Amino acid sequence: LAAGFMDAETAAMNVELVASLPRPRGFIDPENPIGLPPILEQPDTEEGRGDDSQDQKTVFGERFPSLGFWNTDMAFSNDILVTGSYHGFNIYRLGEDAEPALVSSVVCPGGQGDVSIVGDLLIMSVEQTRGRIDCGREGIQEDVSDERFRGLRIFDISDLSAPRQVGQVQTCRGSHTHSVVSANRRRIVVYNSGTSSVRSSEELEGCEIGSPGAEDTALFSIDVIEIPVNNPAAARITSSPRVFADSRTGEAAGLWAGGDHGQGTQDTRRTDQCHDITVFPSLKLAAGACSGNGIILDISNPLRPRRIDDVTDPGFAYWHSATFNNDGTKVLFTDEWGGGTRPRCRASDPETWGADAIYDIVDGKLEFAGYYKLPAPQGPKENCVAHNGSVVPVPGRDIFLQAWYQGGLSIMDFTDSSEPTEIAYFDRGPIFDERMVVGGYWSTYYYEGKIYGTEMIRGLDVLELTPSAYLSENEIAAAALAEMDGPFNPQQQFPVTWPAEPVVAKAYIDQLVRSGDMSDEVSARVNGVLDQASELLGEEQKDRDLSNTLRELAGEVDAGDAAGATGQRREGLAETLEGIARRLR
Repeated sequence: LAAGFMDAETAAMNVELVASLPRPRGFIDPENPIGLPPILEQPDTEEGRGDDSQDQKTVFGERFPSLGFWNTDMAFSNDILVTGSYHGFNIYRLGEDAEPALVSSVVCPGGQGDVSIVGDLLIMSVEQTRGRIDCGREGIQEDVSDERFRGLRIFDISDLSAPRQVGQVQTCRGSHTHSVVSANRRRIVVYNSGTSSVRSSEELEGCEIGSPGAEDTALFSIDVIEIPVNNPAAARITSSPRVFADSRTGEAAGLWAGGDHGQGTQDTRRTDQCHDITVFPSLKLAAGACSGNGIILDISNPLRPRRIDDVTDPGFAYWHSATFNNDGTKVLFTDEWGGGTRPRCRASDPETWGADAIYDIVDGKLEFAGYYKLPAPQGPKENCVAHNGSVVPVPGRDIFLQAWYQGGLSIMDFTDSSEPTEIAYFDRGPIFDERMVVGGYWSTYYYEGKIYGTEMIRGLDVLELTPSAYLSENEIAAAALAEMDGPFNPQQQFPVTWPAEPVVAKAYIDQLVRSGDMSDEVSARVNGVLDQASELLGEEQKDRDLSNTLRELAGEVDAGDAAGATGQRREGLAETLEGIARRLR
């Protein structure tokens, strides 16, 4: 695909780009919008001086360009979308139009800028040493400073046009990401993951690097933070549990010690931190992608998480993120090989490096099932590796929507954990054709019928699924009706349910027909009855005879002892038919 900043060539399958917003004013360097490194002066040559030579090429320095304006993660609540940035955050209002409307921007540098929303509070991760308590743009040059801030910021966003910083929690390693574990009227519990260097104890008491086995080291732990809802200024760290401890000896450094796994394997980072911890509160489970390991935590007591299983992978360089499926019976881990700044999706790159690893959860244990990597090779000027994504809530299927930086987005079906298959994608050409410029999708998330993607350099994209042989119109419509008990925050998942609507039943039927588990004759008969039900429900009418017919059909489609996905779809269809029948009585 041809390169370009805002005009790169695109390719798409079964997904359509419906809006693309540039980064807001103040969140882009107008002198260097794509973040090129400095151009070096070139020496005189025999052919002439500088650009006078026909063969003269631009020479760039090796200094890494500033990442102070990169877009990062997103959070949603009702009709509000917040996009994080290394420079602060932006608040958008979502409406019927495809294009979100910018409400306000808050400049507050410090990276990484990941965000979560709980009621009227917004929580933001801050990790860089330039972060200031007062959100100032001038940064901090001193090694030790009372003005430095690294940790969690808390903002009051009850007035979306004028967010106010109302709380801060300083941490030893800053905050790379965080997870909202529980929330009620009284308090919010958050797990904090710091991945950067340990700050000096002269700046923050109790911060020590220490050795792997030392009791006072700030490594080998996560932070449990409690935020009083009515007094966010009193937020504090309540504990720093040793979730990587050796289960026999209690030594803090109990998991992967770093290094490779043998010939032909990856050099994997030491497990002394978690990058992401995704919580599924209703199941009392969390999945941690923790540098050298994937782990499962029991969070029955949110203040005292307890590791119940851990796994390694010889092809993983850095366990980066974790996502459960809709019912929490599977977890998908990603490997950020190359740190997200290198081209790791070339044809020559291994298919299991920088990829996803899918695990089934059986009796609280992780059982490996399969790998998935972006199937379309990318070029050497495109940073590409597995990054953030979310489940697309299609009933009866496990579908994952994932960002791959400049590899674009890929949507894959992992209903069969051992054979994940791509069903849709969207991709652009590289940002720049002369050398690699870091960019692409940081996160791609599904929310209420649309796909939102934070393009690190280009801005914010909105996309929609289109019907195909892989995903029917009914399945797309059913996903848009999915109901989730809470806001959409990164690293926080809730069980998804679907209403008793005819289109949901039709989604199950489409799946059963596609897999050969329902005949065309039966599907036509059930769809005909659903069409009648849809018309009556739209007119808010009752029909006892049609209700009885639906109940009879529910018994027919759920007959037998079908197992696996087929059994779940038949059961889901029967429950939906029963629900529609109750509405018509």
